[in-house]
Amino acid sequence: MQSALRLIYPPNCMTCGDFVTSDYGLCGPCWRDTPFVTGLACDKCGVPLPGLDCSEEILCDDCLVIARPWSQGRAALVYRNNARRIVLGLKHGDRLDLVEPAAHWMAKAGQPMFRPDMLVVPVPLHWMRFLKRRYNQSALLGAAIARQTGLSFCPDLLIRPRRTRTQDGMGRDARFRNMANAIQVHPGRMHRIAGRPVLLIDDVMTSGATLAAAADACLASRASDVFVLTLARVAKDD
Repeated sequence: MQSALRLIYPPNCMTCGDFVTSDYGLCGPCWRDTPFVTGLACDKCGVPLPGLDCSEEILCDDCLVIARPWSQGRAALVYRNNARRIVLGLKHGDRLDLVEPAAHWMAKAGQPMFRPDMLVVPVPLHWMRFLKRRYNQSALLGAAIARQTGLSFCPDLLIRPRRTRTQDGMGRDARFRNMANAIQVHPGRMHRIAGRPVLLIDDVMTSGATLAAAADACLASRASDVFVLTLARVAKDD
C-alpha cells in the first residue's frame, strides 16, 4: 500500500515542491540554500562563529555585552535564504507540515543541552495574536521536540498578559523595553517548574529580548536552570 501511495503521491521538497526521495526532505539546491548551524557556535545564542569547534565556552559579540539570563542556547539554522522562507512559511503561511522536520533539526542542535527531568516550554503568544494566527508555532515546535526526545512538555506554562507592540523594525534597546515584564508563569502551573531545568522554545531569536523575558519569568518561579533552543538565529551580517 505504501509503495502504491508513493507512486501516486511521490514525496516533494519541503520548500520548492520538486520530487525528493523521502518525506520531509529538501532537494539538492534547497539543501545547499539552507544555512544549518554547524561547527563552532556561540554558547548563549547559537549563532555560528569562525574557528574550530572546542569544549570551552565561546560567546559572540552580542552575548559578550548583553547579560543573558539563560545558561546555554542553540539554533538549528541561520535566519537567511531558505531558512527565512521556512520560518515565514511556518509562522505566517500555515505550513504546519514543516513542524516535524524543523523540530528534528532543532532536537539535533539542542541535544547537548538536554537534562534529566527537563521541561520543554514554548514562548507564548498574547491571546489576541493567537486568535489572529490560530496557532502558536513555538508551541507546535515544542510539542514535536518533546515527542521526538521523550522530554516533558507544558504548552501553557508561560502566559503573556500584556499585549506588546510588534518587534519588527525596533532596535535592540527598544525590543528589551517592549518585552520588560511581558511574560509570566501561569499561576496554576507553578508546581510544574519548581526545581526543574527548562528548555525554552521559539522560532527565531533576533535580539533575545523575548527569550530573556521568558527566562526571567521561569527563574523567578524557581526553575533550576534555563536553556533556549530556536529554529533560527538572526546573524549580525544580515
